[in-house]
Amino acid sequence: MTRSFVWHVFHPAPTIIPFFLPFAGCPFHCLYCAQDLVTGEVSSPPLSFRFESLRAALDVRRLRGQTPPHLAFYGGTFTALPEADFAFCLDAGQDLLERGLISGLRCSTRPDALCAERLKRLQASGFTLIELGIQSFDEAALAKTCRGYGKEQAEGACRMVREAGFALGVQLLPGMPGVTARVFLRDVRKALAFSPSCLRFYPCLVLAGTGLARLWQQGRYRPWDLATTLATLAHGYLLAQDAAVSVIRMGLAPQGDLLQHLLAGPWHPALGARVMARALYLAVVRELAGARLLALRLPRALQGFCFGEKGEMRSFWQRLGLAPSAIRFGAYGQVEMDLAGKRF
Repeated sequence: MTRSFVWHVFHPAPTIIPFFLPFAGCPFHCLYCAQDLVTGEVSSPPLSFRFESLRAALDVRRLRGQTPPHLAFYGGTFTALPEADFAFCLDAGQDLLERGLISGLRCSTRPDALCAERLKRLQASGFTLIELGIQSFDEAALAKTCRGYGKEQAEGACRMVREAGFALGVQLLPGMPGVTARVFLRDVRKALAFSPSCLRFYPCLVLAGTGLARLWQQGRYRPWDLATTLATLAHGYLLAQDAAVSVIRMGLAPQGDLLQHLLAGPWHPALGARVMARALYLAVVRELAGARLLALRLPRALQGFCFGEKGEMRSFWQRLGLAPSAIRFGAYGQVEMDLAGKRF
């Protein structure tokens, strides 16, 4: 007896060149935030100088025959930049787009920093995707982290981006004060209800110099441990899989001196792969419905994470009575299972 189910293998996202604007446009520093450490940019030269350097680098890419990337304005609150900086970025981005040096424009911003006028200008300049740093839709969690907006404004921002014709990205912060595993999974379901193009899961870390670091040092905040993070994000990733929505990032990249300033929290260099391995296992167990698994055939794209980091998932598969040799990879369009009837 065989059974199969769809596991969405998303096409590689376009290459994204990030243009970081740490804290720019932010009304205040959030409790957990250390954008200078996260981006690796402690100080920023003038925008004009940075764009000249960017244009030169993009010219080199074109001479090498590389596909034009997307340019993304990350860090800070892009739609709340001072007018002169906002206009400069729009004009410079549009110029790069018209020259064919980039193939798309995107940005990230806060849900309480949107207005119809700036959305129209983004659209006119060629922006197609807006990522919202929602962090959580939970009212209590937003209040605990002093985000400055509530659930209704977070939800309204998602609707506003979609209704304005942009693709939507939603960034969530599992483990931040007030966000339990249950709250996070509710946040994922809420985000998916707005039909986003992509999600990001950034488990909350304690970084030196932040307000959260002070709470942690006072014993008033405890970050998620790695085991909780892996298990909970796996369930969240599976929810996104079921909705055919890509989770394009899990965990912070180790930019600059990030790891030297990490005091506590569930950071791991292979966090995403470890989460996806567990999500795949959960999906198979769900589809088995008590049957015994004899063999498993997976799309080749899953080969890199099926067994987890250093083979940590082999014991999981063995719990189902499945030997690693019974897992095959090939040009399959879905996950295929050979079953031997009910186990009980």
